[in-house]
Amino acid sequence: MINREIIRIKIVQLTYAYYQNGKNNMDSAEKELFFSLSKAYDLYNYLLALIVAVTKEARRHLEVAQARAQRENKPEPSSKFAFNRFALQLEENHMLNDFMEVQKKTWDNDADFVHALYNQIVSSSIYQEYMDDSNDSYAADRELWRKLYRTFIQDNNDLDSLLEEQSLYWNDDKEIVDTFVLKTIKRFEETNKASQELLPEYDSEEDKEYARKLYRATILNANEYQGYMSEASQNWDFSRLAYMDVVIMQIAIAEMMTFPSIPISVTINEFVDIAKLYSTPRSSGYINGMLDSIARHLIATGRLIKHIDEPRKLKIKD
Repeated sequence: MINREIIRIKIVQLTYAYYQNGKNNMDSAEKELFFSLSKAYDLYNYLLALIVAVTKEARRHLEVAQARAQRENKPEPSSKFAFNRFALQLEENHMLNDFMEVQKKTWDNDADFVHALYNQIVSSSIYQEYMDDSNDSYAADRELWRKLYRTFIQDNNDLDSLLEEQSLYWNDDKEIVDTFVLKTIKRFEETNKASQELLPEYDSEEDKEYARKLYRATILNANEYQGYMSEASQNWDFSRLAYMDVVIMQIAIAEMMTFPSIPISVTINEFVDIAKLYSTPRSSGYINGMLDSIARHLIATGRLIKHIDEPRKLKIKD
């Protein structure tokens, strides 16, 4: 789950904090990086467990409704949502249950939020259409939760506030972690039952090593990389730059210099996108131009052995 996009963002955040907090010990900084990355994986599992918590809440409401129906001699209420097959499969999932047990995580302490979320869901047109639909299938059950997640969990200010209280990391993580939760829902297959695999913490061991090498190169070679910035622009004035811009370019140069297999265009595009999120409105265009100039200067002076297109036309995401 933890891919290079998350890693780059975390390293930008932590490098900025590293200098703002007075330059901590490198080993301590590295431990903080991996702790921060592990919290993103915690959030992934915790958000999957929210689906289970809402489903359990639905069963509690169903039990009350069934008892009332028996007392009043009325028809049995539908159990379709309370026993949604995708949600039940997730509830039984070995990987999720093992994780929640080890981490001692539960939604029980936030019962009021779960109850309110359940009420929002059952009041929605998405829920009503599902309950009225004659298509009673696992695929329909899974698709319901994909829709519910996107509508009620992906953008939920109350949930954002609750998560922020639990971890300072989670507000920054949630947007990208949401995409992994939705990917996981889509990947579930009924035949896999409780053994359905969730996303692993890291996409590969290479990505874990990538995180370590990029962060260390960024910090340990800071003076060298900032020197490259100065060489590439004779009129460079650090005092007029947003400090975050310097940090972002420093990390981008570290990636260019440390990882021969990553194309220059990929590095520039990735860090330009990060600048759009974390720096000033003008920063992305400025960083795009500067990183291109720096890369060409390093190639021309023989310090960077990579290819760069000429003329280079980058597609920058909106």
